[in-house]
Amino acid sequence: MTKQPLRPTEAELEILQVLWELGACTVRDVHEVLHRRGGTGYTTALKMLQIMHDKDLVVRDESQRAHVYRAAVSKERTQKRFLSDMLQRVFDGSSSRLVLQALGDHKASREELREIRALLNRLDKDVDR
Repeated sequence: MTKQPLRPTEAELEILQVLWELGACTVRDVHEVLHRRGGTGYTTALKMLQIMHDKDLVVRDESQRAHVYRAAVSKERTQKRFLSDMLQRVFDGSSSRLVLQALGDHKASREELREIRALLNRLDKDVDR
């Protein structure tokens, strides 16, 4: 049986964002990005990646002198897990309350509104079937 990766912490999510954006990275690569964003030390980045490897959040290629890490979980899957959890815990399972809250408090761009309308149109057609 394949074990489910644990839900990443906020610090682990920052590292996953780097790996999703850049692909496979060394500890130094991850550290440089995190440091530019307001930072963490090299040894902290190393320790976090080691912990994330133990939690099956990243995979490590040890074939080179500098180990190379890549995300073991997809961005989309992680977003879905967090959203599903938040939907249940914060919005009592109501996706409409979530959407209304998100759109009511945060200004969406025209492009985002077009995407939302297209999704609603597709969902509406599926209901009619």
